[in-house]
Amino acid sequence: MKIGFQGVRGAFSDAAIRLYYESEEHKAELNGKGYETVGYDDFIKMLQDVDAGVLDQAFFPVENTTTGIIARTYDYFQYYNVYAVGEVVEPIIQNLIVIPGTRFEELETVVSHPEALSQCSKFFRDHPDLYPVSYADTAKAVEDTKRINDKSIAAIASALAAEVYGMEILMPGIQNSDSNMTRFLAITNHPDYPENADKVSIYFVTRHTPAALYHALGIFVSLGIDVLRLESRPIVTRTFEYCHYIDFRGNLNDPDVKEALRRLEYDCQELIVLGNYKSAPLAL
Repeated sequence: MKIGFQGVRGAFSDAAIRLYYESEEHKAELNGKGYETVGYDDFIKMLQDVDAGVLDQAFFPVENTTTGIIARTYDYFQYYNVYAVGEVVEPIIQNLIVIPGTRFEELETVVSHPEALSQCSKFFRDHPDLYPVSYADTAKAVEDTKRINDKSIAAIASALAAEVYGMEILMPGIQNSDSNMTRFLAITNHPDYPENADKVSIYFVTRHTPAALYHALGIFVSLGIDVLRLESRPIVTRTFEYCHYIDFRGNLNDPDVKEALRRLEYDCQELIVLGNYKSAPLAL
């Protein structure tokens, strides 16, 4: 199985794949076979390869407990033939990673992905002499810090990245919150959902009628369906128009879920089922 992730080896997405397939439940999905992970520079090329079947799966970060929805990934679901078939929640422990033997007093610059820097804002307030610099990827920041071999530069990334590139964790766990977690979706190009799926993700656009979103949400209320999350996002191709993403408890074979989707399809301009999957315990 070929599985894509954004970044280079040691990225949090790479670690999320390992976490997902370490569980006995998902290990069984491999049918005794192994898997190969493939890093990508950008999400679009990865989505194109999932859509085309070049990849069997890809892991997408979609939500963080500290910074909220990761909008750039969610919005891609509108444009590609991909479906969420699994979910994993990874604790995000941000570490200050340096060239082995570096002392804290030698540091001047800290490089990492903008979201990682944001998740460590308290650390930078406590150390105002350190200059944060945005980087395309957390693990790439570690890889390049090692290559540059300058002890004035540190990176913020996962413990896996430090291990992969032979670097030293100078300060572990510098993120603002100990409950910092990122939710990843495993996606494929076909809606082959697990039988034990208990969470549904959908995308929809309401009609331009009074209280349209209110009435759409009322469908779930009337059927006793538990809505877990609602996000509204601008539609890039339409001026000041919005789409909505909802996660709710259920299985596509449930009569109430079928009825909810039937009513939504009738009431909305657009409706896309993004996936039906077994929820990760920490995501409920």
